[in-house]
Formats: sequence, C-alpha cells, structure tokens
Amino acid sequence: MILALELLGIILVLVVLHEVGHFATAKYFGVKVHEFGVGFPPKLLGFRRGETEYTLNLIPLGGFVKLAGENDPSEPQSLASKPPIVRIIVLSAGSFMNALLAVAIFAALFMIPRDVAMGDVYIEEVSTNSPAQEAGLLPMDRILTVDGHRIENINDLASRINRSLGNEIALTAERDGMTIDVKLVPRWRPPKDQGPTGILLRIENASVERRSDPFWKAVPKATAQIGVVVSLTSTALSQWVTGDAPFPGTGPVGIVHGTQEVVEAGGILALIPLTALLSISLAIFNILPIPALDGGRLLFVIIEWVRRGKRIPPEKEGLVHMIGFAVLIAMVLVISYNDVLRIIRGESFIR
Repeated sequence: MILALELLGIILVLVVLHEVGHFATAKYFGVKVHEFGVGFPPKLLGFRRGETEYTLNLIPLGGFVKLAGENDPSEPQSLASKPPIVRIIVLSAGSFMNALLAVAIFAALFMIPRDVAMGDVYIEEVSTNSPAQEAGLLPMDRILTVDGHRIENINDLASRINRSLGNEIALTAERDGMTIDVKLVPRWRPPKDQGPTGILLRIENASVERRSDPFWKAVPKATAQIGVVVSLTSTALSQWVTGDAPFPGTGPVGIVHGTQEVVEAGGILALIPLTALLSISLAIFNILPIPALDGGRLLFVIIEWVRRGKRIPPEKEGLVHMIGFAVLIAMVLVISYNDVLRIIRGESFIR
C-alpha cells in the first residue's frame, strides 16, 4: 500500500511538471489559461489569480491545463490563433519538461560517487539453436566489445544487448589468445530460461571501482542515456508494428507491479532512476502522433503548415481528438487486462 502511494505521488509530480511546461509557455506567448488543475475533478478547492483559476481536485492521477481555444482560433487569446511555431512550442513544452527532469536525475546519479563492478566477462554456456550458437560463439570465449563499446561487466553486456533487441549487433570475443568478430541478432521472444542471445555468463578477475563524473561529463552522459531510451522505444514500437515483437508498453497495473519488482530487486532507492524512466516514457508517449495527445495536436499543426495555413475545421479536429480519447481508454483497458494475465502467469515486467 505504501509503495502504491509512493508511485502515485511520483506520477502526480511527473504529470504536474508536464502541465507546468504547457502553462509557462502558454503564459509567455499570451495564450489565456482558464485553469491549472492538480488532480482531476471534482474540485476540492481553488483560487483565482488574474485570468487563471488554480484548483486542487479529488482524483490524484495527474493534472491539466485548460487553455483558451485549443482548436478554435476565433476565441480571444486562444492557442489556435497563434502562429504554428508558437503552438508547436506550447504543445511540445510538456514533453520537454519531462525529458529535462530525466536528464537532471540521470546526471545527478552519474555525479554521485558509486561503486562499479569490473571484471572479464566469459561465456559459461551456449544454448542450442540460439543466436550465439549460430554466430559461432563457444564456452570459454571472453566478450571484449559490443558494437565497438568495451564490456566492463555483465550488466554492461546485458544493457548493450537489450538495447538492440531485433537488430544485428557486432560482437568481438577472445578465444585462445586470438580475437574473433561475429554478428548476431538478439531475440525479442527467447525460449524460457534463455536470454536474447542464448548465453550464460560468468565474471573473472572481479574488482570494484569507485566512480563519479563531473557535471560537464554527467550531463552529456545523461543525455545519451535518454537517447538510448528513445532509441529502444522507437525500435520496440517499429518491431511491434511489423509483428516481430510484443507490445512494448504496459498499463497502470503493470506499472505498479513492475515498480514492486524494481524495489524488491534494488531497494527503495531504485525509485530514483525509475522516476527518470517514467518521466521520459511520459514524454515519449505524449509526443506520439495519437489524437487527444500533445503529439496528435502537433500533427494537426504540421498538417496546417504543409497546407500553407489552410486549417482543418475546428469541429472536425475536435471530433478526431474525442474519438482518439475513447480509443486510448479502450487501449488502457485491454493493456491492463493483458498485464493481469502476465501477473497470473508469473511473468516479470522488468526483464
């Protein structure tokens, strides 16, 4: 129960921060903000300052900003009456704020002194009919690099493999004093008790190294980490669309269960990097060109720009967003149902 409340608090903060991005940019560009709400109605209390009402609402599942004329340019100080570049900035600002928070968290984690496990990574076993076997890898091979990146420990190797599921990777190994280069494709759906490549690993010459990065190195590393998450998400979505991978997302039920797994594996402090991952996931999800989301509204602005200012009628755009919202709710229900089935089958949400 306590963990669920902590997760609820994290999500509330992330969503409110997202809405702060829309709110601040809307105010800056002279778009009227009718209401800034924390939580969803019914309203518990509120106050008005200037043209905006600030409210605290009963359902603590996020927040919202009610802008004047999101689809109707005839309303005074409306968002729709602003030039396309202004609308793009306002609509993108929420995802930008979530991405910025994720960078800040990862950068802080890189700057904090931490123990890093080091050692030589060897292959203990190679599964039959696995990508590793087909590539010619053997037990006792030492893994040196993946796609040119030096492998320092087992987690490093696992991370490099998992970010390339469904895509070919170049792996360099050492065998009997000689280096060999192979290529293989990590699997999305490996057989039970096998990993994506079908290898069991062991570490030799293990040691621990104390590391911390200065600010000017931590920020680029954090930004690169965000790039990895975006790349993984893009690859997972494309693989799902082509039918080569399962749906990469999860619903509220899966998020709660996955959070519990993360805390059980890494302790309560594991919620810190998890918050960064949830924040960037929220940024990516909202920027997708799906009706009713920021990305769906951005799509209409881009269409208007391509059509040289010819706007799609507000009532038609509003209808598309309404239908999109209904489809989103239906998707959440279906995904949540599948999450429940995964829990019943004993599947992990963080593998």
